[in-house]
Amino acid sequence: MANPTPTIARSFLQVAATEEVAPLLRVVQIEGLVVLKIIKHCKEFSPSLVTGQLLGLDVGSVLEITNCFPFPIREEDEEIEADGANYQLEMMRCLREVNVDNNTVGWYQSMLFGCFQTVELIETFMNYQENIKRCVCIIYDPSRANQGALALKALKLSDSFMDLYRNNNFTGEKLREKNLSWVDIFEEIPIKVSNSALISAFMTGLEADTPVTQCDYDRLQLSTSPYLERNVEFLIECMDDLSIEQQKFQYHYRNLSRQQAQQQAWLQKRRSENMTRKAAGEEPLPEEDPSNPIFKPIPEPSRLGSFLITNQMANYCNQINGVSGQSFSRLYLMKALHKD
Repeated sequence: MANPTPTIARSFLQVAATEEVAPLLRVVQIEGLVVLKIIKHCKEFSPSLVTGQLLGLDVGSVLEITNCFPFPIREEDEEIEADGANYQLEMMRCLREVNVDNNTVGWYQSMLFGCFQTVELIETFMNYQENIKRCVCIIYDPSRANQGALALKALKLSDSFMDLYRNNNFTGEKLREKNLSWVDIFEEIPIKVSNSALISAFMTGLEADTPVTQCDYDRLQLSTSPYLERNVEFLIECMDDLSIEQQKFQYHYRNLSRQQAQQQAWLQKRRSENMTRKAAGEEPLPEEDPSNPIFKPIPEPSRLGSFLITNQMANYCNQINGVSGQSFSRLYLMKALHKD
């Protein structure tokens, strides 16, 4: 008879030490009802920007979003911090009482014309990251949805960017060391919309048995000038902001070259003094003086602002490219119809 395998009791620390590393986040699975709630909330208050809480479960490489609730619109004279925290706690308590998922997995917010790359968004990510290791932000753009696209994105900050942001070190040397560029700030996670079997069966029953008799002619509307015009205007504003950021770096490098020239002049003067002192048999003076203001390093401006502006410019260019491509397709279609 074979001896049974001995059972070894392991302590909690040993289990924690051998625990496997959590897999990378691959997919954000969001319920169809949650998508409808987000779209309804964002469209009702457009063009005002709104936010809300995302609730769900973190299962392996999939982040499941099963519920959400909106944050109230705050007035300017209200106590923002206290009221917002109390509202969230009360909502979470009510959801827990009715046995609904109340685990926070992130938040959603609306945007206009794809403008979301801000320092405020990064700060919110960092605050969430302190308590939730894996959280996402769902971005919805009502203005883009009016052009016939579901402008829904799931974003998270890259790990390398968060390390630099914690240290508040966005110098050129650190960025080259981390091999970080402006495209590495945000990571877009694929979204998968799912429905339960009951909802899928109900939606199948709602489908009409007869073919569609009414056509959606709004899809053939040739005028996209307002949306395209606003994107071009915002792109020009971003170019002006980027020019201001570049002027800051030019000013920094001018000060740096001026300081280096002053250091060389002071060093030559000190060396000539030391030659005179050596000739007189005296001790030479040190060639470096930390107390001298010209030897104090000039701090380099942060490159975070220029990174965010460049990221935003790329987003506007992609939107202009997408709208222009759709417009050309419609024009070619109408040209073919006119010929017929």
